[in-house]
Amino acid sequence: MKLHRDLSNLPQFRNAVITIGSFDGVHCGHHKIIKKVKDLALATGGESIIITFHPHPRQIIYPKDDTLKLITSTEEKIALLEKTGIDHLVIVPFSFEFSQLSADEYIQRFLVGKFEPKHIVIGYDHRFGMNRQGDINFLRWYERSYGYKVIEIEKAEVDELAVSSTRIREAVESADVAGVTRLLGGYFTLTGKVVKGQQIGSTIGYPTANLEIKEPLKLMPPDGVYACFANYDGLRLPGMLYIGKRPTLRKYHNRTVEVNIFDFKKSIYEDELVIELVDFIRPDAELKDLEVLKSQIAHDQIVAERILDAAQAQVTEWQHKEMPSVAVVILNYNGRNFLEKHLPSVVATSYPNCKIYVADNASKDDSVSFMRKQYPLVKIIQLKENFGFSKGYNLALQNLDEDYFLLLNSDVDVPANWLDPLVEAMEKDQAIAAMQPKIMALGKPEYFEYAGAAGGWIDSLGYPFARGRIFDTVEKDNGQYDNVVEIFWASGCCMMVRGPLFHGFGGFDNDFFAHLEEIDLCWRFKRAGYKVVFTPRSTVFHLGGGTLGYHSPYKTYLNFRNSYYMLLKNEGVVKLAFLLPVRIMMDTLAAFNFLMQAKWLHAQAVIGAFFSFFLALVLFIKKRFELELLLDKIRISPQPNNQGILPGSIVLKYFVLQKKFFSRL
Repeated sequence: MKLHRDLSNLPQFRNAVITIGSFDGVHCGHHKIIKKVKDLALATGGESIIITFHPHPRQIIYPKDDTLKLITSTEEKIALLEKTGIDHLVIVPFSFEFSQLSADEYIQRFLVGKFEPKHIVIGYDHRFGMNRQGDINFLRWYERSYGYKVIEIEKAEVDELAVSSTRIREAVESADVAGVTRLLGGYFTLTGKVVKGQQIGSTIGYPTANLEIKEPLKLMPPDGVYACFANYDGLRLPGMLYIGKRPTLRKYHNRTVEVNIFDFKKSIYEDELVIELVDFIRPDAELKDLEVLKSQIAHDQIVAERILDAAQAQVTEWQHKEMPSVAVVILNYNGRNFLEKHLPSVVATSYPNCKIYVADNASKDDSVSFMRKQYPLVKIIQLKENFGFSKGYNLALQNLDEDYFLLLNSDVDVPANWLDPLVEAMEKDQAIAAMQPKIMALGKPEYFEYAGAAGGWIDSLGYPFARGRIFDTVEKDNGQYDNVVEIFWASGCCMMVRGPLFHGFGGFDNDFFAHLEEIDLCWRFKRAGYKVVFTPRSTVFHLGGGTLGYHSPYKTYLNFRNSYYMLLKNEGVVKLAFLLPVRIMMDTLAAFNFLMQAKWLHAQAVIGAFFSFFLALVLFIKKRFELELLLDKIRISPQPNNQGILPGSIVLKYFVLQKKFFSRL
């Protein structure tokens, strides 16, 4: 995250997706807005930007109002927002002059003048400008004039209560620590520098670190004892926090904030601690003497340790949620037997932030009832008819918002740790749009599997093949492709794709129905400058041909027809002028070859593909123009990424030059 505090020195943002607000507390509602900003930025090749203010606007507009209390200081807010993975945080120096901007001036001079946004994401109650006269209607009034689009996020709710900073403040002030935690989606924190105190705690065996809270407007919980975690030097340490005036020590009257970190003896004076409040133990009380105080603290520690031990599960859950989210989506049609055999391995996936969905294409067998009975935790998406691979996945994924979609055939077995290498690689390189693991043959695991093998390529005439599988020749895996490389396409039988990019690029083409739709999508990614990558660090095992046999005439028809669709949408205009006649000639020879082998239905399928293509010519020319406009808006590179394209003809190399293996090309 890049931090900006000077409005006069902002960079030129690319396709800016912005949101604006105080973001006090960075609570659950804020996270919903921030995720939308990040997803839109990713889907449009843009940059995600949060705009906030310092000092808080109320300090400037109502300088005599001493009721304002902040859930998070500016520095705490920066630390929390950095964890969200946002690209830019702009802290606007809020002044009286800035507060006098009208709603129109705010939009024209500030939002548009400084950021030139493509999207503006706001919460349901967002107001701006002098006297808070601006709202979503003001923003929408200027949409067409300034070329941005406004997205409003509905209010987030936790336990049927609307999440708001006001509600969080009320919970803090009433020591409802559990309520605060639910609303924030994390622990309420106090940040301060460790300073010297009277060191009385050390004399009774409970040394404390006294905290100096620098932010004068910081919201403070009521006096009392709290179970807490102390964050120091990258460690989360158990302890208990005291806030109060130490009534037992009658000669001291100042309010202190001090933490006893269990089994911790290091001197940390002048260092910073971040304290997370886990639960309230008891209110402050005047005790008889130091011995009684010591006994009470010993009891408090027992209570705190019990609370903190139980809290570890919550901490682990949060840590898992901080990991990128993955939706494993299996498209099913009459595949009850495949689900029964292969789904157990998917359910045993070790990646923690993962949800498994089965999207059912209106199966006529008992797939759905089987799933509900045997796998109640697997989410079922029921489609009203068999929409095929393309539209089936588009409908299944349209309402999912995970960071990554893992599209998986129902006839695939996976090891427990198969997702981790894919997520890790894509997190390291934001230019990777899609990834594929090594795909091996189930039942013959020493051989690559037909549908993808070690990553897909394409030749200059648009014929696809794969490392480890060219036409019907499938190689044995001897480690010859055990390198992480860019490829041209990832196999639809096991393909990880960034969720926002899948949506941003329009998903699969519904008119493909099945076959080559993943290559068409990957080609769009590549044309916009993104990468498609193969990794051998993840391996899956595919039965192959389970839903539609590799030698099915219908598959032949779809492959030839969709190949023409794909070329017309993605190949250069000049090249198409000679490529299409060449392809028609070569594919006519293929049809003749089918006839010579007495494969009448396959020959008929090729001819049928020609007719279907010509009938859809106008439709796909229109799609081509629409795609060009889309890519111009969201590309991350002016040049297409041509990695994975083989110069020349794979047909010539394979059948004439007898180069059967990828390594010999």
